[in-house]
Amino acid sequence: MNPGAVAIMKEDKIDISEHTSNNVDEYEGVPWDYIITVCDHARENCPYIPSKEAKRIHHNFFDPSKVIGTEEEKHEAFLKARNEIREFCKQFVETQLS
Repeated sequence: MNPGAVAIMKEDKIDISEHTSNNVDEYEGVPWDYIITVCDHARENCPYIPSKEAKRIHHNFFDPSKVIGTEEEKHEAFLKARNEIREFCKQFVETQLS
């Protein structure tokens, strides 16, 4: 996990320090409702997840790991990304799941 992501989520009292990246093959056969890609790179380069039922959604979030600067600038970048993701999730729940 990126230390900046761990730190920014800790500010919201969410511990992601033990989270991992998993291979998509681990989820073969899962009946997905939604498949959400979260950056243009993932949309173009990550393995295709076959699903006839899943609704595919793409949102290119700001990538704070690309920011070069002071610790304060990096923190602000992760804060921006976290807030972007939070707002997307709120809108997703309101529009897709209601």
